[in-house]
Amino acid sequence: MRYCLTTAALAAGVAFMTAAAASATDLEVTHWWTSGGEAAAVGELAKAFDATGNHWVDGAIAGSGGTARPIMISRITGGDPMGATQFNHGRQAEELVQAGLMRDLTDIATKEKWTEIVRPKSLLDSCTIDGKIYCVPVNIHSWQWLWLSNEAFEKAGVAVPKDWNEFVAAAPALEKAGIVPLAVGGQPWQASGAFDVLLAAVGGKDTFLKVYQDKDAAFAAGPEIGKVFKAADDARKMSKGTNVQDWNQATNMVITGKAGGQIMGDWAQGEFQVAGKVAGKDYSCLPGLGLNPMIATGGDAFYFPLLKDEAKSKAQEALATTLLDPKTQVAFNLKKGSLPVRGDVDLNAANDCMKKGLDILAKGNVMPWTDQLMSQDTQKQKEDLFSEFFSNQGLTVEDAQKRFADIVSSAD
Repeated sequence: MRYCLTTAALAAGVAFMTAAAASATDLEVTHWWTSGGEAAAVGELAKAFDATGNHWVDGAIAGSGGTARPIMISRITGGDPMGATQFNHGRQAEELVQAGLMRDLTDIATKEKWTEIVRPKSLLDSCTIDGKIYCVPVNIHSWQWLWLSNEAFEKAGVAVPKDWNEFVAAAPALEKAGIVPLAVGGQPWQASGAFDVLLAAVGGKDTFLKVYQDKDAAFAAGPEIGKVFKAADDARKMSKGTNVQDWNQATNMVITGKAGGQIMGDWAQGEFQVAGKVAGKDYSCLPGLGLNPMIATGGDAFYFPLLKDEAKSKAQEALATTLLDPKTQVAFNLKKGSLPVRGDVDLNAANDCMKKGLDILAKGNVMPWTDQLMSQDTQKQKEDLFSEFFSNQGLTVEDAQKRFADIVSSAD
């Protein structure tokens, strides 16, 4: 659904702040980071911001980004903006920017030389509209991981897989041992994300970009994407017994050995860490599903709605600076499971899985992700399709691929 910004909403948005604001240096920050690992990471941001003399007022919204974003957007367009808000860097906030409701950070970015410290360059490119920078990227989150329970494979009597093909081959042994091979939660974005990961891993980077960047509908309907749908069919068959909704509940199935694996972004690492699990010992990780190790340059960023309150505007500047501070970058990303956006920070404390990601990043094996390539309208259509595909075994691979090609043909 596209969030249409009416004239009335724009007028309301200009009001921005009211006399009811709590205190001059309190800054409400909205986000959807509510799982155990995410909450621990947010705590690092809040601690660093509070050290500036301001106060982080936590505005966590339970649920996924799909739940939180409409609430955030409604508040901004309705004249009740927060001080700062999380979005995924890319196209999620472009209409708010085009409507003049978001703060231009170009002066701060120039003063602090963000173009020299933020890497890869595509992160700031995704924050830039008409030559102006509107967000602060805080991490690099890659979707392209398969997380594996070493305990589950030991119980099933098979070796921990080294790639997707070995994982599929091990599924019967896992099922025989009473273990769900692949945990996929019921939220639509999880099914859609799993398909996108398969597209990049099975098809490769060029195939991924031909579909989502070039929007080549004929190619999306062809045999190369047919192979990806075959892999997606394997995935849905292996995930039949998941029976959980939230992504972190699915991750917990892997943590507890109830599931063999999960396709999920590197934010899942935060959950393993909170549970006291050790990478390489208790769990294993396969970037690019072990087939095409790549790092997507997606992730999280903070945007700042325009405010008329001078003190709060100053607090916004302090937060923007704090988010990119080297110490903040290390503390936050170590707990979030993501990679820092600065290449000049000390990450000696990184675990085995994070080191794999850092190595891939250092080699330049990067690619853009769907949030950077497609509008939220197209993303929603894709989520609806793959939610149905994973939940309805009666939807054939052929019909699903045809519908997918139709979505690509009208993608924007």
